[in-house]
Amino acid sequence: MNKKLVVLTVLAGTCFAYCPRAGAQAGGTSQSAGNAQPGIDQDIELLRKDIRSGRKQLVAANLKLTDDQATKFWPVYDQYSAEQTKIGDQKTALIKQYAEQWNTGTMSDEQASSLIKRSLAVDEQVAQLRVKYMPIFSTAVPGKVVATFFQLDRRIQALIDIQLASQIPLVQAQE
Repeated sequence: MNKKLVVLTVLAGTCFAYCPRAGAQAGGTSQSAGNAQPGIDQDIELLRKDIRSGRKQLVAANLKLTDDQATKFWPVYDQYSAEQTKIGDQKTALIKQYAEQWNTGTMSDEQASSLIKRSLAVDEQVAQLRVKYMPIFSTAVPGKVVATFFQLDRRIQALIDIQLASQIPLVQAQE
């Protein structure tokens, strides 16, 4: 599992190292984060797809499923992943907005508070998604498999979050 986690971490690092620059490039011009260059947004989306693919491969490699369990598990996983992606879209938008405000030096106390509140709301959505899907996964596979899946899911997300956090400058460093 360690080699595969390293690969995912590198993928995540590439994506998240690039995400702040995407917003910074948009902020460096008169464009807003929502109007960032289409090529940058496409690159970010491709990197996010790579991360989702790597994530699924890690789960597949580390979750011991019988053929019958796999038939039931993967459709639920795909639904879970699609909902997780929507939450990830919000996180990406927040990163772009932060990068734009950081790069232009225009972040006020109110904007900083708004960004952190929205970031915490995204964290809550992730937790709520896990709570929602726990019983759904439990109808598809046994409890130990569900527990193992959520352990893997949290570990992978923790690695991505650590990489992301290491790429985003602290708000006060702007002053």
